Amino acid sequence: MEIAVLLVVLAVGVLTVTGLADKIGVPAPLVLIVAGVAASYVPFIPEITLEADVVLLGLLPPLLYATAIKTSLVDFNANRRSILLLSVGLIIFTTVGIGVLVHTLIPSVGWPAAFAIGAVVAPPDAVAATAVGRKIGLPRRIVTILEGESLLNDATALVSLRTAIAAGGTAMALGGEEEAAEPVSILGIGLDFLVAAGGGVAVGALLYAIVAQVRRRLRDPLMDTAVSLIVPFAAYVAAEELEASGVIAVVVAGLLLGHRAPILQTAQSRISERINWSTISFVLENVVFLLIGLQAARLFSDVGSSELGAGLITAACLLSLVGVIVLRLAWVFPVRYFLVRPKFVSGAPAPMAYTFLVGWAGMRGVVTLAAAFIIPQDTRHREVLLLIAFTVVAGTLLIQGLSLPWLARRLNVPSPDPMDDALARATLLQQASKAGLAELDELETGDLHGVADLIRERLEQRNFSAWERLNTTADEETPSELYSRLRTAMIRAERERVLEIRSAGSTPSEVVADVLAMLDLEESMLELSSEERADLRASPSTSIRVPGEECEHLVERPHGLTGGDGTCAECLEEGTRWVALRQCLDCGHVACCDSSSGRHATQHFHDTGHPVMQSAEPAEDWRWCYVHHLTA
Repeated sequence: MEIAVLLVVLAVGVLTVTGLADKIGVPAPLVLIVAGVAASYVPFIPEITLEADVVLLGLLPPLLYATAIKTSLVDFNANRRSILLLSVGLIIFTTVGIGVLVHTLIPSVGWPAAFAIGAVVAPPDAVAATAVGRKIGLPRRIVTILEGESLLNDATALVSLRTAIAAGGTAMALGGEEEAAEPVSILGIGLDFLVAAGGGVAVGALLYAIVAQVRRRLRDPLMDTAVSLIVPFAAYVAAEELEASGVIAVVVAGLLLGHRAPILQTAQSRISERINWSTISFVLENVVFLLIGLQAARLFSDVGSSELGAGLITAACLLSLVGVIVLRLAWVFPVRYFLVRPKFVSGAPAPMAYTFLVGWAGMRGVVTLAAAFIIPQDTRHREVLLLIAFTVVAGTLLIQGLSLPWLARRLNVPSPDPMDDALARATLLQQASKAGLAELDELETGDLHGVADLIRERLEQRNFSAWERLNTTADEETPSELYSRLRTAMIRAERERVLEIRSAGSTPSEVVADVLAMLDLEESMLELSSEERADLRASPSTSIRVPGEECEHLVERPHGLTGGDGTCAECLEEGTRWVALRQCLDCGHVACCDSSSGRHATQHFHDTGHPVMQSAEPAEDWRWCYVHHLTA
């Protein structure tokens, strides 16, 4: 019963602190760390000890998998060189650097133990990178690199840690007084890593192949989601049993299954899996940071009995914190040519601001603290090594996590632009509709009820809604916004009536539940669209424009003409109202968009054959090719 009460209190505390963090605009992990440290000194709160097995077997696999299935394999592959430089090269560099620092400061900590703590504090955390990076709006390429790095660097760090422990033997306990149990060579360490990494890739790929075959035969979303919950644990345990990297096995399985989900799973299964893993990730991420803070009182109490002086312990902790920050910056700047190369400067080194942010975003997390507990109990000055790990985790989260938003603003690094996303979404939907309509033309036979025309009309309305999100006129309601407002009010009235009928007991409860679920699904889609439109209106366009795919018509007709007098002559003549204006780049004619009742811009294309028009709205700077359905 005590454990159940503790879990409930922990969950309520996490939700309360997370809600408070959202209100004050501070990333939740930072507030949870501070709350955990404070709570660890409250007398009536029981001591919660993080065990290495609990974290590495219970928390790490689902956290890695939840991140991996959402990570784009295409983006991961495009940035693989940067990711490997950080997840392998930087981890080894940091392990050696911190090992030398700790051994120099505390000679009684032998080389194996020093390198062990170096491996412990080396890897930034996947959860911290995602939670903080996305919260403050770092550029997507930076977030992709940080996520990819943090997905793989745990494997490098754990292999390095186990190698140091295996090589240390009695030297771990006796400090520098004994020789290491096993001779250590760079070749041997490299071979161990290759075996662990290769084994992890093989296990992850094999598990993906098995699950893929199972999913091809599953149509029940509940069964599919249950399989998904097993995958990360199965991958981790199987790989570790084979002395391979469980971390890499989980990541490989997650990346492949996430990438192939649109082919292997039904739509209901994908929606169910997405919701479930988002919930699991949200709960575990926030619990992890609170647990880290809760270790503070015990760690400081254990250090009180150390034979080392308080000054030396403090120096070792603070210098190790400074060391991991400095070593990361010292690594990323020399290799900046290989990092974050923007598409708009092909082949050029990353901007200094991007490089600095990659170097500064090195927040550590729960894996560092859990890995510290792997260090054998009889290791000399183990309590000091654990405190070093805690200091690095808490220090990087608070110092770097709190300063990242300020630095991003000071360095004028653009956040993802909602306007660019809206334009890309509209273009992608237009391309998808083009393919769908081509398929419909081939399938259309014996349609006596106008079904094909109804499908075309619904596709048009879907595409119009996407294009209308680009309309930034603050004081005018677009047709899709009007539809959303009216339909939402209707759904509420419909739900009230259904609930009245449910209370009467005249309709089977299963039927009532189905109807309520249908209304909930439609309302949730309307709410999502409304939130996206609100973000567009509230967020000015700040991105650095990146050329996309361009056809010959777009290349020949760059953006340049003005928006005319801001009216659609045809709409004025017909007595109708336009939603947004477009301008022909061949003759300068201004006409209304397809969301308007007249659709005069499209009619102008059909009448003249002029292929490219541009937006004539003041806050928009995109062009559209009617022939190839491409934007620029």
